Parts: sequence; structure tokens; C-alpha cells
Amino acid sequence: LQKSLNETFGADKYSEARKEVLTNMFSRPMQMALYFCTGVLEDETLFRHYALNVPFYTHFTSPIRRYADIIVHRLLSASLGASSPIRMKKEAIQSQADHCNDRKMASKRVQELSADLFFAIFVRVRA
Repeated sequence: LQKSLNETFGADKYSEARKEVLTNMFSRPMQMALYFCTGVLEDETLFRHYALNVPFYTHFTSPIRRYADIIVHRLLSASLGASSPIRMKKEAIQSQADHCNDRKMASKRVQELSADLFFAIFVRVRA
């Protein structure tokens, strides 16, 4: 897809912007990952990462970026015995996960609307 986009849009001053917008629009239909507490889910097939084809998967990035990553780091550290156990009930952890999912979805929606606005302005200016 990326190679095709590079070849299609050439090298004028708007080519990068067109490619960025369309790449963003192509990736929208992909299912968004959700945070959840494994202790509240009985179906372990939900722990699977489809694209990586692994039965158990935990995603996190640097804990300086997002609150959800801080929680994941703390839980992993406690589960490995590197820190003291987390003093939260699994329902409270799930509540935090739900909140993080809500914020992530809201942020994604604003990003999509911003891209739509940029694209509309781009089309209007170019027409």
C-alpha cells in the first residue's frame, strides 16, 4: 500500500499531505485495540493478538506516555515479583481500562475529524 501511494502521488509540494490523509483513511477500518483486565474475562481467546498470531499478548509503550501504560507496567512488575502487589480489585482495574478506552476512542475520533476537515479544505482549495 505504501509503495503504491508513493508511486501515485509523485513529488509535488502536496504529495506528502495527500499520502498522509489517504493512509490515515485506509487504516480507519482496522479494529482498534482495547485495554481490559484479564481477571474479569473468562474467554482467554480474547487475549489473542490476531495479526501477530500469538495466544497471549500484552501491549504497552513507555510509561511516560499514557496512563494505561503506567498501569500495565505496574501490573507486569507486580506479576513478575519485581514490585509489591497492586492493591486494586480487578473490577477497579477494569474500570480504569474502560476509562482509558473511552479517552482513546475520543482522541481517535477527534483525529479523524481533523483529517476530514483538512481533506475538505484541501479539496476546496484545489478545486
